Amino acid sequence: MSVLQNQLATLSAAEDFFTTLGVPFDQQLLHVKRLHVLKHFHERLAALDLTGLDPGAERTATAAALAAAYSDAQTVAPRDVGLFKVFQESAPARSFVPLESITR
Repeated sequence: MSVLQNQLATLSAAEDFFTTLGVPFDQQLLHVKRLHVLKHFHERLAALDLTGLDPGAERTATAAALAAAYSDAQTVAPRDVGLFKVFQESAPARSFVPLESITR
């Protein structure tokens, strides 16, 4: 693990990620969409290949991933992209039970 990855692993609040990486954010928006941003950031980080990058390039790529996740959160609702498992599962099938079958 790189120094930056170790540093990010110790963070817990969404604001800490933005502050550490120097990415500007609106506190009110982040308060509402923090899970969306962090989940999207995690997915973007997983897709990056940071091996072999110097610390500056790694920080730049990581900050860009966070900025992109934040930008997505401003324009797209989590439900629309199926970001969370609850939105990925299909709606439960509805069953019809005739009243006659209940009253017999």
